[in-house]
Amino acid sequence: MPSRRRLSHEESRSAALAAARDLLIDGGPQAVTLKAVASRVGRTHANLLHHFGSAGGLQRALVAEMGAGICDTIAAAVAARRAGEGSRRDVVDLVFDAFGSQGGGALASWMLVTGNRDALDPVVGAIHALVDRLHPEDGAAVRATVLTLVLLALGDALMGEPLSRSLGLPADAARGEAVRIVAEAMRAVDAAAGWEGAPD
Repeated sequence: MPSRRRLSHEESRSAALAAARDLLIDGGPQAVTLKAVASRVGRTHANLLHHFGSAGGLQRALVAEMGAGICDTIAAAVAARRAGEGSRRDVVDLVFDAFGSQGGGALASWMLVTGNRDALDPVVGAIHALVDRLHPEDGAAVRATVLTLVLLALGDALMGEPLSRSLGLPADAARGEAVRIVAEAMRAVDAAAGWEGAPD
């Protein structure tokens, strides 16, 4: 039988994080265990301990990677909107999807419930850095809008569907409200920066 190729440290770590993300989406944060990830990537429990130290370390690394990926995607969407190739709805959808269908909300709540509040620091830091990079002159105004958007997306991920249903609203009601809030808050900022032509 051919021998299994030895992965580099970074390749092994990256494969484990990809598997952890798949497990998160498929089964929720409780499914992201060292044993489950090791089984999915064909590695040993000891190998994952070497890379992450513990299941909590794996989850914290996953949070950090997801946060960085989300911010990179949002930055690209904002650049596209400024170029007239996208809309604020695209940006809102990316944030809501990151916390909803991609498991970010469930993972964030799991970290909080299990006492790993510091695990969310990389995400918070990445969002702050993204705001400063995209709007260095209007940071205060944009930070308030980003705070509202992220909290709406997180809340929607955790209980948006049943709450919307109970209120007789469509399932995407919170997204629509987020688009309205973001558009209203950002028109003045965009105008001051010379992006009046960017679509809502």
